[in-house]
Amino acid sequence: MLANPMAERDNEQKTEQPTERHLTEAMERGMFAKAPELQVTILLAAALGALAFTAQSSAQGVAEYAISIFDRFATTAVELTTIPGLLGAAFLTVGKAVLPVLLACVGAALLAGGFQSGFQLTPKAFEVRFDRLDIAAGFGRVFSKSLWVHTGLDLLKLFAIGFALYLGARTLLTDPLFTAPVESAYLAQFLNRAAQEFFGRLLFALGLIAAISYAYEKFKNSRELMMSRDEIKQERRNSEGDALIKSTQRRLARRLLQKQMLSAVATADVVVTNPTHYAVALKYERGTDRAPVVLAKGENRFARRLRAIAEEHGVPTVENKPVARLLFALGRVGEAIPPELYQAVAEILSVVYRTHRYYFHRLKARRLEGAA
Repeated sequence: MLANPMAERDNEQKTEQPTERHLTEAMERGMFAKAPELQVTILLAAALGALAFTAQSSAQGVAEYAISIFDRFATTAVELTTIPGLLGAAFLTVGKAVLPVLLACVGAALLAGGFQSGFQLTPKAFEVRFDRLDIAAGFGRVFSKSLWVHTGLDLLKLFAIGFALYLGARTLLTDPLFTAPVESAYLAQFLNRAAQEFFGRLLFALGLIAAISYAYEKFKNSRELMMSRDEIKQERRNSEGDALIKSTQRRLARRLLQKQMLSAVATADVVVTNPTHYAVALKYERGTDRAPVVLAKGENRFARRLRAIAEEHGVPTVENKPVARLLFALGRVGEAIPPELYQAVAEILSVVYRTHRYYFHRLKARRLEGAA
């Protein structure tokens, strides 16, 4: 029976919302809404803000430096020894005026990039992608619908700049500067007011364009990240496969640890039991261990296996319910027992050493054989 082509196409349609894993992977690849107009707007706003706060002090510093230069112009010797000092002073003065604007622009660039990326690192975005070298795909991107949108945004930016210039010129041409004599200081005020009005209108227009551009990029990115039902099923299968692999690895590691614990019981000094629920095997070698060490521990079925191996090798078994429970809860295999159990375990070992001297005589030889 033939499959229905229409049904297959429906299954391939991306109609489902992206999963968290898909969104995270897309963010790592740099697939998020990016609007250059937003960065330009934030940079321009940061530069204008920095100028508004530092322009007066910077202008005063430059003016004072210029006055000092002109005052000493007739007496300053232009020689190889004086040029570095003069250039250094000039660079320092200009640097003090420019540095706040540069720092503001750098901070604005980082802020704009972080705002668009959600302040997340995108390491895979710097990887080489050979699929971008596909000529056919390149033509598809060039003649895609987004081209017309970006072209429209560029025209909007051109119109905004032109309209801001037109409004500014129409307003400023009515200024008394063009119709009556004014003082020379008025020229500076006029230029300052004209720049503020022009950049204010331009910033407002670019802000609207940036909002439109970012909204479109957000919409386009969300559409591109949509998933088909087959993709969601495949991702779910992969996730379940990863969980199954991790579960298998944990199970194998647990079995290996249990095997090691079972083999270590034969060289234990004592096995402390509950008696049926818990069993903990301890080892203590004078001069080697600073405190008794937990060789193995188990509960219920595994505890019974530990006791059986201990009986098989003649390892002393001591029933002490509270100590067994604490050793099982607090002790870690391969590590010394907790300090709060030193006294209780010392009492158990002292009894075992007195009553099982022959076992400990054989245990030294058994450990030497195991080490060899």
